[in-house]
Amino acid sequence: MKLALDRLYDAFNAPESAMDPIQIVRRYRRVEDREIVAFIAAGLAFGRVASVMASIEAVCRVMGPSPSTFVREFDPQRDGEALKRFVHRWVKGADVIGVLMVLRSMIEEHGSIEACFASGYDASHEDLAPAIEAFARRGGKSYFFARPSTGSACKRMNLFLRWMIRRDGVDPGGWTRIPASKLLVPLDTHTIRVGKCLGLTRRVSPGWKMAADITAALRAADPQDPVRYDFALCHLSMMGGCGFGTKRGSADCPLKQHCRPSGRRRASRRPSARR
Repeated sequence: MKLALDRLYDAFNAPESAMDPIQIVRRYRRVEDREIVAFIAAGLAFGRVASVMASIEAVCRVMGPSPSTFVREFDPQRDGEALKRFVHRWVKGADVIGVLMVLRSMIEEHGSIEACFASGYDASHEDLAPAIEAFARRGGKSYFFARPSTGSACKRMNLFLRWMIRRDGVDPGGWTRIPASKLLVPLDTHTIRVGKCLGLTRRVSPGWKMAADITAALRAADPQDPVRYDFALCHLSMMGGCGFGTKRGSADCPLKQHCRPSGRRRASRRPSARR
């Protein structure tokens, strides 16, 4: 399966391979600006892609050319007015204003969002669950700050971390304190579909354990960077390539020979010497 996953990764490893919020995040060259935009973008990454992109662009217009400066100097009374009419599904302007205040507090205390997150990171931990938990406590009950302890898959947080920690043709990276090997897949409908199709998980209920399960299977294919396959697998499903659970089936799926929906088949098989 590793060879098939690598081919799929190569096919999607380009900035314009699929419409995705990461295209907005990539515009920002300064890491301090990118982490602000990435956090907001990941928090709004649900629903129709076009709607997601439009909502992220709306917040970016308010923050201006230097989101980090905007957040450092953010005054909800002075600057919040432009966000009060913002709506993205159930997220309202007041929610975005609250997040910006939390981010401002993190930057004031630690100097950057990366430094704040890294303050809760311990390399001896198996994954980033404890670090995410500590980070999320800063956000209180905000929708933007999900916690693994509740069983949540923390999709938005894991997506944000993927964008900021990994660096390739899609993910711009910028953070240096957390290794990619600790990342978990940002679990969503599409990742779940492909994960079940490939037999990467037998779990029925979405949540942190399912995300860890699928990540563990992908880690067998790439121990240092298991989440590098996430973008390709997700967009394969979004584009209709994976037909698992649909009438059309998976006749056109490049991974169809590895489809094992009835039983788990981890990505641990080493490729043979012959290619």
